[in-house]
Amino acid sequence: MFCTTIVSSRSTETDRQGRLYIPKEIREQYGGKYHIVTYEDRIQLIPVADDPLAAIREATGGLRDASIEEIREGIEAEVKAKARDQDVDR
Repeated sequence: MFCTTIVSSRSTETDRQGRLYIPKEIREQYGGKYHIVTYEDRIQLIPVADDPLAAIREATGGLRDASIEEIREGIEAEVKAKARDQDVDR
């Protein structure tokens, strides 16, 4: 399960043909395409970007021009910083 904060919650029903209504403000924010993920006790809608490749490029930011070594160093620095933070909390 995801550990995220609930921003809003709504109830809806399917129509006679099994269609689910997604409110306009949600469609405007997340788009009109979704993956449907089924679990034992629930379903989840995951938005799909209109241009998935552009979304990946945007999410990775400067990684496109970084070398593998630079990426590895960045990950190691982040892990060490988190470990230090956890040590301080103890």
